Amino acid sequence: MANSEHLKILKQGVEVWNKWREEHAEIAIDLKNADLERAYLTEANFRKADLTGATLREAFLSRADLTEATLTEADLWKADLWKADLTNCNIYGVSVWNVNLKDTTQKDLVITPPDEPEITVDNLEVAQFIYLLLNNENVRKVIDTITSKVVLILGRFTPERKKILDAIKEELRHRNYSPIIFDFDKPASKDVTGTVETLARMARFIIADLTDPSSIPHELATVVPFLRTTPVQPLRLAGTSGYSMVDDLKSYPWVLKTYEYKNSEQLIGALARKVIGPAEAKVKKLTKG
Repeated sequence: MANSEHLKILKQGVEVWNKWREEHAEIAIDLKNADLERAYLTEANFRKADLTGATLREAFLSRADLTEATLTEADLWKADLWKADLTNCNIYGVSVWNVNLKDTTQKDLVITPPDEPEITVDNLEVAQFIYLLLNNENVRKVIDTITSKVVLILGRFTPERKKILDAIKEELRHRNYSPIIFDFDKPASKDVTGTVETLARMARFIIADLTDPSSIPHELATVVPFLRTTPVQPLRLAGTSGYSMVDDLKSYPWVLKTYEYKNSEQLIGALARKVIGPAEAKVKKLTKG
């Protein structure tokens, strides 16, 4: 249940709540299972707050700061999120029917539980759709026929490699793609290969970061033979051993030559020309006719 003190302060109004949060920034906010139905929470500071299972039906959350908040299994039916910031929210199991998402900031929304490899998307409604794809075989079969703008990024994105990931995502977004991130930094608790295969089959192309040799070898080797019309663009930091078996995958025409870069600045500067461009050209070649 929610921390009774936190809930009591919140119910005194947003102004009181925000002032208290500013004065107690070090406190972890616990609003689990809080009943905030139809609550007026405009411009409320919920940064990093735990709202797991909270009832936010028809709540007014316009301009609210929900950055890095946990909305796992929260009920947002008809909530007003106009101009709210949902960056890095965990939204696994969230209910978002008829939500107002006009001008809402939606980036890096986590759709997986904390104990599974992290998958992020950039749209709250798309998040429900992606989750449905991963858990409903019949829907997956239908989606196999749909051309999308999804780009799947595979890798192990430790803190020191976060800059690389952010650069790739921003460039893709700038070019009107929808990046989906599969981070192998966390241990798997389910059929990871099956999940990767589902995401790979709906992607326009795949970017695979092979710098860390422990990241994705098994999944990549299993999935690549079945892609056929989905290009795979491997990346590797120069001087690292990377994935030694990548040479075995070169026989597949949809696997592009590994792009090696000296540092993050070089990769960022050459991303369009050396990564996105070749992948897009390969898409057109593979789907021609």
